[in-house]
Amino acid sequence: MAAVRHPGRLCGRRWRHGRNLPPAEIWRLSDVSCSKDGHMTMSRIILVTGGLGFIGKHFIRDRLAAGDEIINVDMESYAADRRIGAEFARNDRYRYIRSDISALDYLPECDVLVNFAAESHVDNAITSNEKFCRTNILGVQRLLELCRRKQRHEQPRFVQISTDEVYGDVVEGAVDEASPLKPSNPYSATKAAADMLVTSWARTYGVDYSIIRPTNNYGVHQYPEKLIPKSCFRIARGRKALLHGDGTYKRCWLHVEDTVAAIGTVLDRGDRNEIYNVSGDCELRNIDVVTKIATILGVPTDEAIMYIEDRSGQDVRYAVDDSKTRALGWRPVRDFDVELERIVRSVEPKRFI
Repeated sequence: MAAVRHPGRLCGRRWRHGRNLPPAEIWRLSDVSCSKDGHMTMSRIILVTGGLGFIGKHFIRDRLAAGDEIINVDMESYAADRRIGAEFARNDRYRYIRSDISALDYLPECDVLVNFAAESHVDNAITSNEKFCRTNILGVQRLLELCRRKQRHEQPRFVQISTDEVYGDVVEGAVDEASPLKPSNPYSATKAAADMLVTSWARTYGVDYSIIRPTNNYGVHQYPEKLIPKSCFRIARGRKALLHGDGTYKRCWLHVEDTVAAIGTVLDRGDRNEIYNVSGDCELRNIDVVTKIATILGVPTDEAIMYIEDRSGQDVRYAVDDSKTRALGWRPVRDFDVELERIVRSVEPKRFI
């Protein structure tokens, strides 16, 4: 069945053959087609902010492959991958707007707004926190206001990509979405503030939202300021990877493509005005991650690691319960060791890995 243009709008989150549509949400119906399993599918107009960043660019590639239309708003900060932008530009379902979200004065027509735009490097937040407040808080406020000012039937669903760091230290067990927010550093504090803005705009103004809180992301083409790519670069060039404290801080690692799949699952099946944790199945100490990298490169551990002063506000461990997201049918599928070797083997001079 070929895609059919429909001038109206569609009530409900899913449209399947022989099924009544629940009035829970309003969606704009752009294109309707029949999937291989006989279910009706829709293409959407998705406005992505920060789409030249690490997770954002993987999300755009996935959504273009799925047939959605993309409007990408990005300010092209130091971490932006401009080459991927050139790749996207060859697709006629892709539009690009260069802008800082905090200065955006117009919101194009869209069904969903997915906000990846953020300052995210914790070390930078500690030394220069003002731009974190501007982008991560005021930028989100600006986007919410642009959504609010639209007619109710034209308002997009607001999807905020947050972080597990908003919960702060989790010494034992795992926290769920109802757990209190206890951010420990300026970066996580700005992300927590943004989440609270989103929920308050929903209650006060009726803006529909989803908040997604993933754990530590990794994968190819990540900007080399994060632990894995930075350690790969340093060790591959005969230098030592830098570890804060004694290197025993624990993180849960989640492949970026698993994150993208989780976001897609929430878009398709998640309930409105809900928060979803997303976690990988791989919890490791930082020293274990760097040791694995050194082993792949054939460098003895004692020649590959330098311990440096502890980061101020350092969290010992993050861990989230993501059973709510898994109940929607999502599971992480990427194997950490396999993907880590792929990243290490892809190291090239003067490019992202």
